[in-house]
This record gives sequence, C-alpha cells and structure tokens, in this order.
Amino acid sequence: GYTVDNCFDGEDALYYIENTHYDGMILDVMMPKLNGFEVLRIIREKKILTPVLMLTAKDADEDVIAGLDTGANDYLTKPFSFGVLCARIRAMLRVKEHVTGSILEIADLRVDTTTRVVKRGGCIIELSSKEYAVLEYLMRNKGITVSKEKIEENIWNYEYEGTSDVVKVYIHHLRKKIDGNFEKKLLHTIKNVGYVIKEE
Repeated sequence: GYTVDNCFDGEDALYYIENTHYDGMILDVMMPKLNGFEVLRIIREKKILTPVLMLTAKDADEDVIAGLDTGANDYLTKPFSFGVLCARIRAMLRVKEHVTGSILEIADLRVDTTTRVVKRGGCIIELSSKEYAVLEYLMRNKGITVSKEKIEENIWNYEYEGTSDVVKVYIHHLRKKIDGNFEKKLLHTIKNVGYVIKEE
C-alpha cells in the first residue's frame, strides 16, 4: 500500500532524500559507497527530520545504540517478518503525524489505515489501491487544501512520468464513490489551488 523508491547505494539514497519529500525511510546499514549510518548522519546534519527505520543484520548492542543515537527512529534486525516490518512502519508514521490510532474520520466517512477499509454511513466503499492512497493522503490532511503536485509527489514514485490529468481522474473517481450517494459533500475542489476533504 505504499509508493516506494528504491536505491542500491548510499550516494543515490542521499540524492533522492535531498530532492524528494518522503513520509518515511528504511535504511539498510550495509550499503555500497555510503553506509546507512553515514547517510543518516548526513541527513540529520542537514536537518532532514523524515522518520528513519534502520534495517540490518548488525544486531550488536553497539550497532543498535549507534543507529538510534545518530537519529534513527527505530531499528529492526534481520531476520524479520514482513508483518512486523509493516507494523513498525505504521507506528513510525503515526508518531510523525501525531496520530494515536489507525482510524481517520470526518463526518460519517471512516478510513481504517490498518485494514484499508473505507466506510461512509456504515457502508463499505470499494476503492482501487491508488484511489485509497489519494483518499488516505487527503484524510491525513483534512481541512488543508493540497495541490495536485503535492498529491502526485506523495502517491506516485520518483520516476513516475504520467499525464498531468492523473490526479484529476482519481479525484473524479473518489468523488463519485464517497460523495455521489450522499447529500453532504466532503471532497471539494479549490479552483486553481487543489483539493480538500472537509465539512462545509
């Protein structure tokens, strides 16, 4: 359910981090050119505060301490289960956004970010993965107008080269699904600015 950019050495990772806004990062320690600790040290010196999960086979106490003291938010050693990794990512993002639970709500619209179940008025709304991602991003910024460019930046990856209307298309789909059968409209277009989820 995440849009992911992959880098295979520390120099590329640093370039991506410095030029793109990310909600969270997973850094392996054993990377070529620059290792994970070096990348983490550099970005923290540059005041880039994006949450970081260190992922590594280096499980000695001194390695864990070094990672956390350098500025990592969490440290997960190999081998690990995919379920635990996903739970750690969710926990890391909740702390970043000061969210204490997995439920996002506005009016009678309810989004469970753990199960990815969306309901309005108690009825389940079926969404594609991208529709869900756009809705979750808007819900996490409810009441705040976000631009088309911001949505693209957060939902599509670094190498995406789609059409300029892709966000408009997904907003159209979402509007039909979450507002179409309801009197109270929640998804609004702010002309020449962007989109917002809010109660009128």
